[in-house]
Amino acid sequence: MNFETIKFELQENGIGILTLNRPEKLNAMSFQMIKDLHALFDSLMVNLDCRVLILKAEGRAFCAGLDLKESTILQSKKKPPELKEKFHFLNAPDKDIIKAKLYAQWYTSNIIVKMRKINQPIIALVQGAASGAGFAFSLAADIRIASKNARFNNAFINVGFSGSDLGSSYYLPRLIGMSRAAEILYTGRFVDAYEAERIGLVLNVVEEAELLDTAIKLAENMLHKSPLGLRMTKQTLNLSLDSPSLETILQLENRAQMLCSASDDIMEGIQSFFEKREPKYPLT
Repeated sequence: MNFETIKFELQENGIGILTLNRPEKLNAMSFQMIKDLHALFDSLMVNLDCRVLILKAEGRAFCAGLDLKESTILQSKKKPPELKEKFHFLNAPDKDIIKAKLYAQWYTSNIIVKMRKINQPIIALVQGAASGAGFAFSLAADIRIASKNARFNNAFINVGFSGSDLGSSYYLPRLIGMSRAAEILYTGRFVDAYEAERIGLVLNVVEEAELLDTAIKLAENMLHKSPLGLRMTKQTLNLSLDSPSLETILQLENRAQMLCSASDDIMEGIQSFFEKREPKYPLT
C-alpha cells in the first residue's frame, strides 16, 4: 500500500513497522495522515501475516498533535473544493461549521478505536514530543518505550480545548491512576521520559538509537507465542478494561482458552516445551 504521510513495512517474520512520516511538520496529524492511518488499520484488521505492530516516527518528534494550521479550515465557511472532494467530512454545508467539525472529530477519534480492534499488539516508540493527539495516539498502544528525550503532554487543555480528547481521559487513568492522570490532564504540563517510566506510563527508557532494536526484541519474543493465543489475549485485555465483574472476564478467558486448545498451535506449543526447543508456529 502506498501512503502520503506514513510508511508501512511488513517483515518476513510477521513484524509490521508503521512510521509517521511528516518530520518537517513534527509528524503533526494532517487530514491526509488521518486518512492514511484509517486505510492501514482497516487492512490490518484482516491481515494475518502481520502479528505484531511497531509504531514509530521519523525526525525529532513522535507527533506534535493535530495540524492546527490545517484544522483552521474547519472554522471556515468556504472550504476549498479540492479538499472537500478528497475528505468526506468536509462536505457538510459551508454555513454549518459545527457539522464539519463534528464529522472530523468522529473520523479522527475512530482511529483510536481501530488501534484497539486490530489483533496485533502495538509497541509505540516515542522520541521527542508526544503532544495532544500524539499523546493520545501513544496511549492507545499496548506498550510504550521512550527515548531519553521523550516528553508527553496533554496539549489540548493549553489551547482552549477540553483536556479530554481522543481517548486520553479513558486510557490515562487506567494506566497511571486517577490522581496522577487528573493532574496531567488538567495542567497540560510536560512529563519527561524518566517520570513517565516511574509512574508506569512507559515500559522503559532507552537511548534513541536503541528504540527500534529494543522494540524488535520485544516483538520477536511475542512471535514465539501462538498466533491465535496472542490475538485472543489482546481481545480479552481490551474487554477487561470495562468488565462489570470477575465472572465476566473469567468467561472470556475460558472462551479464549477453549478456542486456543482447538487449534493446531497447542500441540506445537506442548511438544516444543517437552523437547526444550523454540516452538515453530505458522505465521498465521
